[in-house]
Amino acid sequence: MKIETIAIHGGNVITDTLKPIIQPVTLSTTFEHQEDSMLYTRLENPNRKSLETVMSSLEGGADAAAFASGNAAGNAVFQALPAGTHMIAPDDMYHGMKMLLQTVYNGKLEVQFIDLTDPENLRNAIKPTTGLLWIETPSNPLLKISDIRVLASIAKKNDLKVVCDSTFATPIYQQALELGADIVMHSSTKYISGHSDILGGILVTRVKDDFWQSIKNVQGLAGAVPSPMDSYLLTRSIKTLPYRMKAHAFNAKRVADFLENHPYVEKVYYPGLASHRGFETAKSQMKGFGAMLSFLIKGNANESDHLIGNLKFFSNATSLGGVESLIERRSKVQVGDPGIPDQLIRMSVGIENCEDLIEDVDQAFNATFKP
Repeated sequence: MKIETIAIHGGNVITDTLKPIIQPVTLSTTFEHQEDSMLYTRLENPNRKSLETVMSSLEGGADAAAFASGNAAGNAVFQALPAGTHMIAPDDMYHGMKMLLQTVYNGKLEVQFIDLTDPENLRNAIKPTTGLLWIETPSNPLLKISDIRVLASIAKKNDLKVVCDSTFATPIYQQALELGADIVMHSSTKYISGHSDILGGILVTRVKDDFWQSIKNVQGLAGAVPSPMDSYLLTRSIKTLPYRMKAHAFNAKRVADFLENHPYVEKVYYPGLASHRGFETAKSQMKGFGAMLSFLIKGNANESDHLIGNLKFFSNATSLGGVESLIERRSKVQVGDPGIPDQLIRMSVGIENCEDLIEDVDQAFNATFKP
């Protein structure tokens, strides 16, 4: 099956004798004892099982584990590591996950943040206690592109597990398992949901090994799992994911082109631009470039705030991946991060009419930098 067909049919499991076209929501927390029955919804639920099945199919994986948030998914990976493990993560990565590692796992794991766009940095960072490589590509918020094939090859030669956060790319535009990752992670709050109204996270594994079983133990016993309703809504959202992503990417490329040629823009971070440092790598491992971009204006943080305030169709809010366009000055969230310029603006390009979005950005620049 092609990916569009998998998205629609891969998570629709009908067992009801009335044969509804769409799988109903199963809210029961417990199930009658019988052969092959589920036991308890913390451990397994029909809607969560359908969500995990379709996501595993979309990623070409052997199994999946759904969680109540993206950070809960990442947390399950970190909890599965032996205490004192050295892990390597990117210097530019989702702020919430980085804070999780720096606070909750302070003193429990040894975490080293490096620039993974240069594979030599990985070679130099590996030591005898290293157990995990965490990749995020494209990265948040600087849209750095790391070569999954090369990094995974280095990791395998050193017996490291490789997890790739593919939230920005989605399985529509990047197949991290095929490229060499052991596990791919998504914050399903973002594009998987696509409507800014569901919190979730998911892991998909290439093989079911002992490390994966440890993660599944964390999922089932710690119980940070999505509700049946959230699982149902995510499975429903996935049905339109391939077509939403095409619309997102179409708009984002045109907005990026507009910004790159704007006299008040200093730099645009979007992997679909030939000027992007990681453009060739992105072309080699992605089927599309996604809809996230960041840019620097030729001005200060105050002018960035004014520009955002003058927009009509872009909501000034954190998060990303919804059908509506969002925008924020990222250093307001990542306060004090030396790698994030104060005037950096991050944009999640929605699927509104592209001409309307560009006109909106244009008038906001004119209002902000009017003579």
